[in-house]
Amino acid sequence: MTPSGSGPDLPPPPAPVEDDIDAEVRDDLNRWQSEGIEFVGRDGPRLFPATRREAVDRRDHFIAHRLPFYGAREETIRATDPWVFHSGLSTSFNLGLLHPLEAVRPAEAAYRAGSAPLSSVEGFVCGILGWRDYIWHLYWYLEAGSPAGRRPRGTPTVPPWFTRLDADAVRARCLSDTLAQVRDRGWVHHAQRLMVLANYALHRGWRPSEMVDWFHRSFVDGFEWAMVGNVVGMTPYADPGTMTTKPYAAGGAHLDKVSDYCTGCRYDFTKRRGPDACPFTAGYWAFLDRARERLHGNVRMTRALRQLDRIPDLPDVVAQERERGQTPP
Repeated sequence: MTPSGSGPDLPPPPAPVEDDIDAEVRDDLNRWQSEGIEFVGRDGPRLFPATRREAVDRRDHFIAHRLPFYGAREETIRATDPWVFHSGLSTSFNLGLLHPLEAVRPAEAAYRAGSAPLSSVEGFVCGILGWRDYIWHLYWYLEAGSPAGRRPRGTPTVPPWFTRLDADAVRARCLSDTLAQVRDRGWVHHAQRLMVLANYALHRGWRPSEMVDWFHRSFVDGFEWAMVGNVVGMTPYADPGTMTTKPYAAGGAHLDKVSDYCTGCRYDFTKRRGPDACPFTAGYWAFLDRARERLHGNVRMTRALRQLDRIPDLPDVVAQERERGQTPP
């Protein structure tokens, strides 16, 4: 695992230049809002390409500056750099501004020219031609998202502080900063989506179908075909097991390894009980206890479930997390 603070400081990607069309769109949005339509997040300068030229510039910047570090550090999370080593090209693909091969081939050329290592290029190409393509075809193979992650009645709904992106109500640094980025940018990279947002929802047992809807509404690249598989199948493991062979669940120790969030946080990732116990550490063990029957026999979860049985204060941890309930951590 790459240390949380490692890697070079990189220049920001080229910023889009707004024009009259952007002004017209903003006027329309402001008018609709005055008429009672509610939107998610805050208005601000456009951050993602809306033209072919902008998409190509964003791609070229990634190939030159970020691709060389992508392979070893794609899971890295930095509070000071929302892009880190990611391309931010998903919106360009979704809008048809770039064909996926127009990113894959330059990445391959960078490897052949010796300017990017194989691990980086392989990871980037697999993410586009492998995972992205897999998710698209699986969505249609499963009849456009039929496994909606249904849970029994009584499953907690997603609370308002989360759906409204109320980052200021949250004290856990990783969750507060990630919600703020979604609020201000409509985007965070995949490690934050999986290991912060969806991971916390998994710990709390929130309804997967509601999380799909939230991602769909809150993210600039939140197309339904991408959200169903990634949100229902990976983190809550609610399909069940159609997407992956294990849930993407993790505690605070993992977040400390991949991010700089734990330094300066009011919670201690090494503690699972008490007022300064990390909600991700405590939530992870409470989730495993709640799901142990369903996960029994899953060989990829064997070690975690054995660890669960060696925690002497597990009943107290579970009770603590039950008391926390839907309140922001």
